[in-house]
Amino acid sequence: MPNDGAPRYAGPRALAEALTAFARSDAADAPWDREGLRDDVEYRDLGLAAATGGRLGAKHIRALQPLPAPTGWHWHDMTAHYVFVLRGSLTFRFAGIAGDVVLRAGDGLSQPAGVPHNVIARSDDLEVIEINEPAAYGTWDLPEPPAPWR
Repeated sequence: MPNDGAPRYAGPRALAEALTAFARSDAADAPWDREGLRDDVEYRDLGLAAATGGRLGAKHIRALQPLPAPTGWHWHDMTAHYVFVLRGSLTFRFAGIAGDVVLRAGDGLSQPAGVPHNVIARSDDLEVIEINEPAAYGTWDLPEPPAPWR
């Protein structure tokens, strides 16, 4: 696809001068682990954090057991957060949005960065890809539901 405008940086670049590292995520070399926010899911790092010096992160996440309860209202100090559902379904509630937001296999969502949300349901076979900026971030619980959920 040709562009009519000027590029954002001088290019093309040699691999040694690339703006990000070359990183291939191989399923056999990317083990599942339980080091994440939730005990009922497991995570697989897809290598984007290492390739971008921590600017971006990507994880493959899958459910291990039924969702024990809604996650509760919380927010993340990210500047961008994208969720893509590979299998199953996921139901959110967001501050400032009336009604449930349901994602099914093949659906994606650019989750508003910093906005409080609550995962209220998910299928037992849920698998998602999450991409976020930055790769490492904090999560804070809210003491009470935000509007319109009070």
